[in-house]
Amino acid sequence: MRAQRNNIFSGIDLTLVLLYLFLIVFGWMNIYAASYSDEHFEVFDFTTKYGKQMMWIGLSFVLIILILFIDAKLYERFASLVYIGSLISLAGLFAFGKRINGATSWYDLGATSLQPSEFAKFATVLALAKLLSDKQYDLKLVKNQIKAFIIIFLPAILITLQPDPGSALVYTAFFFVLYREGLPIYYIAIGAFAIALFILTLAFGFNLILLSTYGMFTLFILYILFYRNISLKFHWLKISAVYALCGLFIFSVDYVYNHIFEQRHRDRFNILLGKNTDTRGVGYNTNQSVLTIKSGGFSGKGFLEGDRTQGNFVPEQQTDYIFSTIGEEWGFLGTSFLVIVFTLFVLRIIQLAERQKTTFSRVYGYGIAAVFFFHYLINIGMVIGLFPTIGIPLPFFSYGGSGLWGFTILLFIFIKLDASKSYEL
Repeated sequence: MRAQRNNIFSGIDLTLVLLYLFLIVFGWMNIYAASYSDEHFEVFDFTTKYGKQMMWIGLSFVLIILILFIDAKLYERFASLVYIGSLISLAGLFAFGKRINGATSWYDLGATSLQPSEFAKFATVLALAKLLSDKQYDLKLVKNQIKAFIIIFLPAILITLQPDPGSALVYTAFFFVLYREGLPIYYIAIGAFAIALFILTLAFGFNLILLSTYGMFTLFILYILFYRNISLKFHWLKISAVYALCGLFIFSVDYVYNHIFEQRHRDRFNILLGKNTDTRGVGYNTNQSVLTIKSGGFSGKGFLEGDRTQGNFVPEQQTDYIFSTIGEEWGFLGTSFLVIVFTLFVLRIIQLAERQKTTFSRVYGYGIAAVFFFHYLINIGMVIGLFPTIGIPLPFFSYGGSGLWGFTILLFIFIKLDASKSYEL
């Protein structure tokens, strides 16, 4: 084993650290703009949301020191315990949680609240990396696939039951990590097909989509039989099962939509699909967000000059809709620059992940890259009206201590692993 470094900052990737610092500073500036008022304008007013966010940023640096101080080997050694602890914290919400906005997702700690789902992400990535780092682990075996699926879906199910389906949806990003480690691509293809089938059924109805799907499958089978001369003699049972499963899935869409989805979820899908143009009810936030971004034009109105932001046209703009503040005050140039920075941020994580000398570090790197990419893709798509509103925060920008700390822990565990990539267990 090599000699342990005395300096906890030795070997850390400065590019990732600088990108992180830029994101949290620019994020705080936009939270300040979104919550600024003539009555509250002092930067160090800790009764305001921007003041609280500054305090949480300061505490994030304490977390960073602690993460870098811990021996990198311990993150792998205790990954399972961290994961079990996160499951217990999620389950405990049903007995001790605080209900906010229809979801029991928070622990009330008096002066503040804590959302354990934000911390369950790094715990799940650690557990997944621990599982896949086993030298005998082969993702082409069904029993191993099931183990990985259990690790991913256990926290997702607990979060869905809160109910917070938006946060649970993040866990689907881990399938791309599994694909990188050898999971057959047909799992992702089936998932993408199911999502498309679900949305198309909602948009065009059961009968049309069922006939279209069966028609396409039949044409595909005829093509294989007569043009590729491939015998399907021993595959008719599988083909029949595919027909039956597709029919059952399409048939189930109506039940899921009307009996499992809450009315607010149905309303958001209706707006997304163009069935409802409610710009004053459930679609108000998205509509105002889009108008706010458009009003920024090419170069924006300037910092603290966003009249729609200052006028509170977008409710709770400093949380999930913070991107609209950027659009109004920094314009197309600012939003484009931010997308570029986030893209470089994720690509840098992937680049470093490929350089890791252990499977654990590589899988962890890909895991956090998937989480960050999913968050910024879905949040921005949600704010500009491409996706329904599902409560996905923009990393390092959306107001909240739990989210900021969760993302900080995610990132700096990887920075620590990367700095110590030559260690041997």
